[in-house]
Amino acid sequence: MKASVKWTDGRQFVAESGSGHSVVIDGPPDHGGRNTGPRPMELLLMGVGGCTSFDILNILEKARADVTDCVASLEAERADSVPSVFTKIHVHFTVSGKGLKEKQVARAVELSAEKYCSASIMLVKGGVEMTHSFTIVEE
Repeated sequence: MKASVKWTDGRQFVAESGSGHSVVIDGPPDHGGRNTGPRPMELLLMGVGGCTSFDILNILEKARADVTDCVASLEAERADSVPSVFTKIHVHFTVSGKGLKEKQVARAVELSAEKYCSASIMLVKGGVEMTHSFTIVEE
């Protein structure tokens, strides 16, 4: 896997993935940015949400669950001192569908957290306390 991050000006950067996709990363005005994109740590948090959501959808689809929507809402706490690393992350999934079974969704969340989500497992191994919860919405 490869990526590049090019400085544009101020504290704005354009990051490009090896697959050719780009995203603007920026800082707040009080740190020289113009607030034109997510902060680097926000991007990292969003990556965790994307990684674990990807897993959950794969697991539920393989179980032939009728999923119509999946939203991961993440809240993180960071250390007060530099480096201001993540100390805690909570991920709450809202999984919508028809006839979804609580046991199936719980198992998908557990498998993602413990076996499949490289991003969250890497952070846990680095000392981040990671918790998960979910709500099922019947449609």
